[in-house]
Amino acid sequence: MHPPPRRRGGLRRLWTAAAAALALPLTMLSTGSTPAQAAAVQCSVDYTTNDWGSGFTAELTLTNRGTDAIDGWTLTYDHSGNQRLVNGWNGTWSQSGTTVTVKDAGYNARIAAGAAVTTGGQFSYSGGNAAPTSFAVNGTTCAGAHQPPITVLTSPEAGAVYTQGETVPLAATAAAADEATITEVEFYDDTELLGTDTSAPFTLSVAGLTVGSHSLVAKAYDSMGASANSTPVGITVASGPAVVATPSQLGVQQGESGTFAVKLSKQPSSDVTVTTSRASGNSGLSVSAGSSLTFTPSNWSTAQNVTIAADDSGSGSAVFESSAPGHAKAAVTVTQLGAAKTYDARFLELYGKITDPASGYFSPEGIPYHSVETLIVEAPDHGHETTSEAYSYLLWLQAMYGKVTGDWSRFNEAWDIMERYMIPTHADQATGSFYDPSKPATYAPEHDTPDEYPSQLDSNVSVGPDPIAAELKSAYGTDDVYGMHWLQDVDNVYGYGNEPGECEAGPTATGPSYINTFQRGAQESVWETVPQPTCDAFEYGGPNGYLDLFTKDASYAKQWKFTNAPDADARAVQAAYWADLWAGEQGKDGEIAGTVAKAAKMGDYLRYSMYDKYFKKVGNCTSTSCPAGTGKDASHYLMSWYYAWGGATDASAGWAWRIGSSHAHGGYQNPLAAYALSSYPDLRPKSATGAADWGKSLDRQLEFYRWLQSDEGAIAGGATNSWGGRYAAPPAGTPTFYGMYYDEKPVYHDPPSNQWFGFQAWSMERVAEYYQQTGDADAKVVLDKWVDWALSETTVNPDGSFLMPSTLQWSGQPDTWNSSSPGDNGGLHVTVADYTNDVGVAAAYAKTLTYYADRSGDTEAATTAKALLDGMWENNQDALGIAVPETRADYNRFDDPVYVPSGWSGTMPNGDTIDSSSTFASIRSFYQDDPAWSKIESYLAGGAAPTFTYHRFWAQADIALAMGSYAELLE
Repeated sequence: MHPPPRRRGGLRRLWTAAAAALALPLTMLSTGSTPAQAAAVQCSVDYTTNDWGSGFTAELTLTNRGTDAIDGWTLTYDHSGNQRLVNGWNGTWSQSGTTVTVKDAGYNARIAAGAAVTTGGQFSYSGGNAAPTSFAVNGTTCAGAHQPPITVLTSPEAGAVYTQGETVPLAATAAAADEATITEVEFYDDTELLGTDTSAPFTLSVAGLTVGSHSLVAKAYDSMGASANSTPVGITVASGPAVVATPSQLGVQQGESGTFAVKLSKQPSSDVTVTTSRASGNSGLSVSAGSSLTFTPSNWSTAQNVTIAADDSGSGSAVFESSAPGHAKAAVTVTQLGAAKTYDARFLELYGKITDPASGYFSPEGIPYHSVETLIVEAPDHGHETTSEAYSYLLWLQAMYGKVTGDWSRFNEAWDIMERYMIPTHADQATGSFYDPSKPATYAPEHDTPDEYPSQLDSNVSVGPDPIAAELKSAYGTDDVYGMHWLQDVDNVYGYGNEPGECEAGPTATGPSYINTFQRGAQESVWETVPQPTCDAFEYGGPNGYLDLFTKDASYAKQWKFTNAPDADARAVQAAYWADLWAGEQGKDGEIAGTVAKAAKMGDYLRYSMYDKYFKKVGNCTSTSCPAGTGKDASHYLMSWYYAWGGATDASAGWAWRIGSSHAHGGYQNPLAAYALSSYPDLRPKSATGAADWGKSLDRQLEFYRWLQSDEGAIAGGATNSWGGRYAAPPAGTPTFYGMYYDEKPVYHDPPSNQWFGFQAWSMERVAEYYQQTGDADAKVVLDKWVDWALSETTVNPDGSFLMPSTLQWSGQPDTWNSSSPGDNGGLHVTVADYTNDVGVAAAYAKTLTYYADRSGDTEAATTAKALLDGMWENNQDALGIAVPETRADYNRFDDPVYVPSGWSGTMPNGDTIDSSSTFASIRSFYQDDPAWSKIESYLAGGAAPTFTYHRFWAQADIALAMGSYAELLE
């Protein structure tokens, strides 16, 4: 599925919250003569299937309805037909006759009160396939789980355009389950409640919507207290009457034709003629029918088609404009594709959905949200935050758009948006000139748990010099760092108002706001964070702002601070590489030369991720007294989890700092970016040693993959130069990589960072791109083994549905690295704990297989890539993109306590109190106004784990990119 919590970098998520927890043995003690008795099990089981006629997969969600935890569970049920078990996951499955038994998998044995676990199996059958009617856990029959209502927003239509002041008619259908009845339906504009209807038909007329894009949602409640949201419907409110054309993007193959639909946004008083013509672009595309269409006061809202014909020789895009007197015109971009480019046409169709303003993926400024939906907690803790990752995916999406259409203006615009909003301006880091490279920062240890913070600053620990600051200033003439901050509150929901160039403008600010969350060690999950502003002017929080929650010092200064996620900046470089390559093939590389040069500059600064956190010498560092580096010996040449920089806001204070990170994760490496920055002329950095450093990094990253590759083929966690984040001594016998110690779960532990298969797919896709471009045998060795393993764990069913690994479990450790004679890692093993149909991860996986198959000729990899793309296209489309439902059992953590030291108190910008009684939800009271909040309330009160269908920007972009990559290489 998708990454939960993240530490200043890559996204991650988990199949179930319970799968992340270790099942700890409990000793039950009794002080009397009567043995203590466990409370009777109270449970419910949700059972859903994906059936293709001769077989099916079943997903069972077991919810603990009692007040005590269930420690160890065995689930039993009976089939009524000839269903036969093929395999199962997230539990030990067996079958005797018609009875199926599932025993917990150990790691998910404990189910807290109100929590849930999900397990699944695959079956074959013939004849009927009736669902089981009864389930038992530990011998106790479970109650049936009450199903939430089904809600559909039937009006307005997705993509509809209304005129300002015009009434928008909202209507919804709602159906209740289990003999319940619908009690009311609420209608929302994003998170703003517009109104309520308590009787069918459920309708609402809304006037006064502002000009712009709106995301509308209907939410139904039933008589048993359950509720459910409809899929969002995007509309646009225009300032006056308009011509409406859909889709906004259209692909037409050579020698063929395609159509788009035209209508009016508002009823006219007399006939209106809409004319359509090519406004610019490819002359091989022309209007063959529908160039003049008449709309009357009676048929104005009935769509009529415009047909576009493509000749046999042209290429590129053309813009067709449909206009009428007194109406705003509509524009459709039509792209002429090759004779058999079905997957490019898919790319354009999905691209059109993503970039349609009415879909809700973008803010008014053009910033990509993390997701269309607002209630989502994983790396960002709100859907309308965004990450540097989202910006990097926007760049890559627009690069592919340039390849398919020949229009490179959008790629340049995407970089401009990123530079304007996510790369701190000079005003944001104005005191960076006070940075002293000989004394980069003051040491503070990291701790194992949040309750060990704040961490004491210690100037007695030696810190090495920064060897690249001077050459970066010489190359670019500035003390500013050119890298993205990782997290942004796009709609200023928290209210810090850290707009680019401003420090704490406050809750009234309307633009995007820089924020941060993770600060307190590897065990701090997103559920335990205290959000803070990047520019802490002591306006919010306590007397010292938020600083004294994290570090302990004699006094505190108002300051700015930014954290970079290196995988996102590297992906931006990766996107620039492909853009330059594709534009060059079109003879248009000059159109993006300025942007590509900025990518090279970003890559130059990205070298800070190669350094030990405090520039200590890399290798065999087991105490704070280990030697400081003297230059490049402080570099591990890998891509670490973050780099960061900051300084005092008061120029008279005269200080600034920079740090790297000692922790390197296998999932963060990017050999394609390293190759581009070291060997591709247009991306060569300007600094004296930048290209050479990236050349060494390329070799080191490939060795790192080889060192971390398990006996089966998956890539393990990573390595650190600072055990525990405080240069502690690791356990005896810990293997090393150039003196760095193997860390099974580097950076974060809740859940462990090595579990998510998405890191495998993301990282191996970069290796596959590098291999496809160069044929490097060192990359092929890693890919051959990884692809064999991944394919062996992937199931594609006859109906196109699929399952691939989700949660991984690890045992053993690698051999100590010997570059001249690498070990076989026979003692390092991986098992797949459960499986998923996550479409975002599937897209990255499909891209990996596509690039690998193109260079290697592996037919199974090519066939599986196509099957994954076809399966999600045929089975998982909706109005906003491609998505699948997700059961979020981890949302029981909304009530998790957030550690705040006793006696510390402060407030959030909206007045929420921060003290030792705070919880995740209590310092985020804005969630109570979210249309999906009742699902969380119901779950926390003992209801079933809620299910959501999320439209994450990065996932939609990755799916579109996978379609384009397949079209380029294998179609």
